[in-house]
Amino acid sequence: MIWQRAGTEFGILNRKFAETINILYLCAYIYIISMENERNMTKLQRLTLTTPRGLVMLSSWLVSQGYPYELQQRYRKSGWLKTVGTGAMMKAGERPALTGAIAALQQQAGSDIHVGGRSALEWSGNAHYLPMGFPIITLFVKSASSLPAWFTGIRWDKEMRIYGSSLFKDNATGLLDYQDGELTVKISGAARAIMECLSLFPNRFPLQEAYEVMDGLSTLRPDQVQALLEQCKSIKVKRLFLYFAERIGHAWFKYVDTGKIDLGSGVRSLTGDKSGVFVPKYQLVLPEALVEDDTDFC
Repeated sequence: MIWQRAGTEFGILNRKFAETINILYLCAYIYIISMENERNMTKLQRLTLTTPRGLVMLSSWLVSQGYPYELQQRYRKSGWLKTVGTGAMMKAGERPALTGAIAALQQQAGSDIHVGGRSALEWSGNAHYLPMGFPIITLFVKSASSLPAWFTGIRWDKEMRIYGSSLFKDNATGLLDYQDGELTVKISGAARAIMECLSLFPNRFPLQEAYEVMDGLSTLRPDQVQALLEQCKSIKVKRLFLYFAERIGHAWFKYVDTGKIDLGSGVRSLTGDKSGVFVPKYQLVLPEALVEDDTDFC
């Protein structure tokens, strides 16, 4: 009887022990799950609070920031993130903005794309002689074919025109940071922007308009102009830039050392036909309207 009773009590103890172990396992599991959810929520809060409004986020960049593909998928399914295109997403509730896409390419993908030419002049406040309300954003990149489909295939809040260009030996020369709300993007400074405009002549930018823009650029820094002219690979652009600056009489022009600038050899005709006026100093043939009464050069 004693052994039977002892065996019964021992069985009861075993069951209670087993129940206790199960409860402990359950509590540990709930704790682990809650900690995982808390950690994910903390990461989500960090993502929400630290990324600028309107920024496109590349999936590969998110991985490098500690958000693996599985977690990104969970955020999308939960409605925290939305897909912009293959490999790109945004925070839910935000509208796709071109500057947010440019910022992503520059800062996350290491692309050399930037806002340049006419648009850079407008954004930096040097558009006094440009037609108002030009709706197309001009972008420059070494290789337009290198841009991802999510960028080129979506309709952004602004229309864009992309030019494949390698105008400068060092593509970073003459770029500056531009603040658009919470976003920071690289754009061309005024000196680089007008050179980009000149590079688009004759088919995509009027020469007379470029001259009028140059007329307003009286505060350019000669050291920046010098660096850009030495880095510029286009003989046409360098000759035009120097001719315009000297003819207008900008004070900064006298500090530019043209002896350090490769101006090439031979005549460059920029009229498109046999008409025009020859400018011997810069070996240019230009439309008559740009050189009339210019006895100092002709």
